[in-house]
Amino acid sequence: METGIISVFLTKTGHMLKVGVLGAGHLGKIHLRLLNQSDKYELVGFYDPDEINAKKVAAEFGYTHYDNINNLIDAVDVVDIVTPTLSHFDCAKKAIEKGRHIFIEKPITNTLEEAEQLLELSKKHGVKGQVGHVERFNPAFLAVKDKIENPMFIETHRLAEFNPRGTDVPVVLDLMIHDIDAILSVVPSEVEKINASGVSVISQSPDIANARIQFKNGCVANLTSSRISLKNMRKSRFFQRDAYISVDFLEKKVEVVKMKDAPENPGDFDMILQNAEGEKKQIYFENPEIDVNNAILDELETFADAINNDTEPVVSLEQGTNALRVALQIIASFDN
Repeated sequence: METGIISVFLTKTGHMLKVGVLGAGHLGKIHLRLLNQSDKYELVGFYDPDEINAKKVAAEFGYTHYDNINNLIDAVDVVDIVTPTLSHFDCAKKAIEKGRHIFIEKPITNTLEEAEQLLELSKKHGVKGQVGHVERFNPAFLAVKDKIENPMFIETHRLAEFNPRGTDVPVVLDLMIHDIDAILSVVPSEVEKINASGVSVISQSPDIANARIQFKNGCVANLTSSRISLKNMRKSRFFQRDAYISVDFLEKKVEVVKMKDAPENPGDFDMILQNAEGEKKQIYFENPEIDVNNAILDELETFADAINNDTEPVVSLEQGTNALRVALQIIASFDN
């Protein structure tokens, strides 16, 4: 009974948004499938400049193929941009100037100037935009995000086996930017200083990189990314006063270790630590519930909610711009 009431309520309050997808590559096809399933969007069609690929996708899945980008933009409320980074700006500018909301894959654009221009354009035309930093919707991160309070040391490892797809950009823009965005979302401070090093092993741009980001509030984040690893790893560790929080983005697992003042009479199995000053702390573990989800579907649907309810998108164009700014500062410091 309750489910029926909820679905009727959704139908009355939620407006199905007409959406078109630009780009029908690997990720574009995933977006097409999920938008087609979603009850928050009506998939109008897609545009891909590669005509052979576009016809193949249209024939295989039955999506409507537009052979003109402007015609597709004219026919929708929302434009989902899943094209190579180099074309993000041109696609987004076209859509925004026609008053369309944009969902844009990460990184937001190729240059900081382009990202800042999109920010200005979106304000001028009164449209909303969200950047596809999908790890913000990872169920493991969602389970502990509210427990991460003023972390003072953060360590991240994002290691991937070699895949030629994506090697047209430095590993910082390909992989590390996920962790940069997640860190910026939980550290309540501005970046003060960045030191980094990167090494090109197989590509023209760095394949492995390490960065140390120092924030004005004293927090330090140490990030490592590699796309020439023998195994995949996506882990972040957050250290804060009285707590240690570990997030495994790949396995979708979390570990929360907390400390509190030890009880007067601890039990036999209580874990008690005593520091040099004689203060006693009890260690205990929390096991937050992890709700299984489809992170890509969630990011697309929360954007629909932001449009329908006139609220701030979860990953705004401004946040996507900030993540790009830090990523580019890291790349710039390779040469220093």
